[in-house]
This record gives sequence, C-alpha cells and structure tokens, in this order.
Amino acid sequence: MSTAIRWDAHSCLPLLSGIDMGALRRHKKSGFDFVSINVGMDMNPIDQVMKTIAWFRHWLSQHPDEFQLVDTLADVKAAKAAGKLAVAFDLEGSKMLLEDVAMVEVYRDLGVRQAHLIYNRNNTVGGGCHDEDSGLTAYGREVVRAINRAGIMMDCSHNGERTSLDIMETSEKPVIFSHANARALIDHQRNITDRQIDACAATGGVIGINGIRLFLGAEDKFAEPMANHIDYMVQRVGPDHVGIGVDISFDLGLDDHPKNEDRAFWWPPSGRYNRTLVGGAGPEVLPEIEQQLRNRGYGASDIDKIFGLNFLRVAEQSWT
Repeated sequence: MSTAIRWDAHSCLPLLSGIDMGALRRHKKSGFDFVSINVGMDMNPIDQVMKTIAWFRHWLSQHPDEFQLVDTLADVKAAKAAGKLAVAFDLEGSKMLLEDVAMVEVYRDLGVRQAHLIYNRNNTVGGGCHDEDSGLTAYGREVVRAINRAGIMMDCSHNGERTSLDIMETSEKPVIFSHANARALIDHQRNITDRQIDACAATGGVIGINGIRLFLGAEDKFAEPMANHIDYMVQRVGPDHVGIGVDISFDLGLDDHPKNEDRAFWWPPSGRYNRTLVGGAGPEVLPEIEQQLRNRGYGASDIDKIFGLNFLRVAEQSWT
C-alpha cells in the first residue's frame, strides 16, 4: 500500500453555520489525506460566506484528533503522520471580494488556499462557462496577481475557455482545474477543451477529474468513466498534470441555497442540470479508480502522482 499523500482538490458541504462536518470522515476512511472544501460561490451573500468560514473553522478546531485545518505543506504532512484528515478551503467565484483585491489576503488568512474566480456566469473578473465569455478583465488580472502574491492556488474550474486561457497567461504560478473533465469525451460546457488541457499543463498545472454523473456520462458506476477521463488527459499531457477533484456535495438533507436564488440562471436548463444527473461519486471511489488504472497498465509511481503528488507539487509552488 502506498504511503504517498492522497489529495481531493474539491468537495462540498452545505454552506451553513451549525452543521456537522463529520461526513468528511468518509474521505479519511477512503484513503484521502487532504480535501479542499468550498466555502462560498458567486451566488452566496458575503454574510453567508463569512458565517460558513467561521463555523467550519470552529467545528474543525473542536475535533483536533481527527482533522487539521492546514496552512502549509508541513501541516498537510504532519496531519497525515498523525492520522488526521488535512482540510483547507476554496472559493468558487469573486463577488465575495467586494471589488477589492485586498480581500484576497483576508480569505487567505481565514484558510482559503485555492480559488477560481467565476462560477458559470460572467462577473467583473471574467467570463463563465455558461455565458458569453468576454475574457479576463483588467480588474481580473489584478485579482490573479493578488492570488499569486497571497499564496493561493489559482483555479480555472467553471470558467469560460477564453477567460481560463487569459488567466493562465497572466498567472506567474501554475494554474489548475480542481474539478473538470474532458469535453472531448463528454460534450458539456462544464468540461474543458483540449486547448484548455494543453494550456493548463504548459503552466505546470493539474486537472482534477471529478465524479459528477452529468460530466462523466455515467449512470451509477463511476470508477471506470473517471479512469477514462484520467487516461484521456494522461495520453494528452502526461501523468504529471492529472489529479482527482471528487466534487461530492455532502448535502446532509439541508438546503443552503440563498433566498430568491435564480437556480435556472446559475445552472441553466441547457446544461441538463437536475438533482439526479448532478449526483455522482463519493470519496469511496478512490480504490476502485486505482484498480481501473492498474488494469490499464499504470504503475505505482504514476498512480501516486495522479492521486495526490501532482497537486502537492502545485501547492508547493503556489502556497507561501
């Protein structure tokens, strides 16, 4: 059994104060050592984002024997050595920055170690994957530079193609897609093109394959289609640029959507979104994916890279 760090680049809990975050135990039980948890999207009011961060930090501090909110790679490695699950936060959008790049450092100090700047729809930073993509704005370039300076991993999930390419051109550090699959295999706007895959790899970045049924073209078995997307990208850009971003939403039977949220705007009908299709794999899929990759001739070294060491490398280059 490998002792290398297993890294889930993105998963979700309800964005609510007072919830039990114990569902994260599933990650540790399944073999993951690190998970990045979303704490806010473009549709979430800033008071919801801040209360979510405050609660998540509090809950994790109350369970120090099992979980560790991490700041550095040394923290991640120490958590693994102690048998704990390392946890960090990520943002999905930039409206919570309140048009002020100084806010980037505030979120950094609260535990955000990864961010993508647009959630499906255009904002003042740039274009979303479900909108007319106008590219990265001048303000957006300032935000990218601020993210680089703050030591936050630069993510392009949910971005439009042009905006993601502009971000990769602007960023001085590797750029990732924390949870995105190959559009060449499943033609959906949330999946990424070969051009985006190539550009991401050229920055030294990593694409995290997600387990969402809709983006995999899967029904109820996820390991093989996830392995298909992994293999596609490995064949295209090599094993140093592919990872895992499960993107499970532990909904816990709770509704965390803001009042009066226009769900058809954020998740348009043309995207074929519904609760069944958006569901998918849990962290338990990890051992099954490993078997799928071994069956295809992948060796232990490449599996270790895909399951964590690639994202670990980008974190080492990005976090400060």
